[in-house]
Amino acid sequence: MLPFDPNSSLYIALAPMEGLMDFHLREILTAVGGIDHCVTEFIRISQTVLPNRVFLKYCPELAQGGKTLAGTPVHIQLLGSDPELMAANAARVAALGAPAIDLNFGCPAKTVNRSQGGAVLLQHTERLYAITKAVRNAVPAHIPVSAKMRLGYTDKALALDNAQALAAAGIQWLTVHARTKTEGYKPPAWWEWIANIKQVVDIPVLANGEIWTPDQAAACQHQSQSRLLMIGRGLVAKPDLGLQIRAQQQGLFHQKLAWQDYLALFYQLAERLEHLEDKQLTDRMKQWLHYFSLHSTEMESVFQAVKRHRSRHDFFAALESIGQTIKLQPTV
Repeated sequence: MLPFDPNSSLYIALAPMEGLMDFHLREILTAVGGIDHCVTEFIRISQTVLPNRVFLKYCPELAQGGKTLAGTPVHIQLLGSDPELMAANAARVAALGAPAIDLNFGCPAKTVNRSQGGAVLLQHTERLYAITKAVRNAVPAHIPVSAKMRLGYTDKALALDNAQALAAAGIQWLTVHARTKTEGYKPPAWWEWIANIKQVVDIPVLANGEIWTPDQAAACQHQSQSRLLMIGRGLVAKPDLGLQIRAQQQGLFHQKLAWQDYLALFYQLAERLEHLEDKQLTDRMKQWLHYFSLHSTEMESVFQAVKRHRSRHDFFAALESIGQTIKLQPTV
C-alpha cells in the first residue's frame, strides 16, 4: 500500500502550495526530476459531494493514471471538517483513480481556519480522529490515506496527541510541517519535534519545513530522524533541489541549473498560462520569479525589471530586454 519504502535512504515529495502548485507547475518540476510524489492544492469540502469535473480541474493527471507526464504520482488533498462529507468526497476521488488521498490539517490561512478547516482542527484531537477514520473507512483498502499536520495551532501542546490520533485512525503515513499555525513560515522549523512524533507512532513520518539546500535537507533528516522529506518553497525556488540533494547524499556530481535554465522553465510556464488574462498571467509569473530571485542574483535582476508591469506585452518586453542585458555579464 505504501508508495515508498519506509526504510528508504531518501524520499522527496513535492508539497502542495495553494495558488501556485497546480497541474502546470507539477508537470514542469517533475520533468526536471528528483521528486517521488506530488500533492495537489487542497480541495475544499464544505457543503456537498463535488462533481468529478472539480477533482479533474485540480488534478488533470487523474485522466492519465494519476501521474504527471514524467510518471510521478499525484496525490489528492482534501480539506474540510465534516467527517461524512469528507468521507463521501474521498470515496469519489478514489473512484476516479487517485493514487492516494491526503488530508489537510495544516493550512494556516485565516479564511480556511475561520471555516473550521486546516490547522484550526489541531485544537480538536477528537475531530481529527473522526474525520480521518471516516475517510479511511470510505476509501478502498488498496488506496493509501495520509495526513499533513502542523505541530499545533498556537502552541505544540497537542502535537503528540494529534499525531497519535491520526495514526490510530488508520492513515498510512503522516507528514509534519514542523511549525505551529501561529509560527507560519518563519524560521526556524522545529525538526526535532518530528523525532518526538516518530517515537509515539508506528507509521512513516515525512519531515517538512525550511528545506532550501542539500545541507538543510541533511540537517532535517538528522534532527527529525526521518529520511523521508516533503519540500515546497525550496523546490519552487530551485527546481533541481531534489537532484541536488540526491547527488550530495550519494556522493555524485550534479551540475546545478543556471539562471538561464530557470528562465527557460519560466517561459515554459508562460506558454502554459497563455489563456489567462493579462494581470492573472503576470501576477502568476511574478510569483515564481520572486522565488527564483531568493537564490539567484540574475533572477533578482529579472524580477526587479518586470515586477511593476501588469500587461503581458510590457511584462515580456521587459523580460526580454533584461535577459539580453544579463547575458552580457559574466555568470558568477
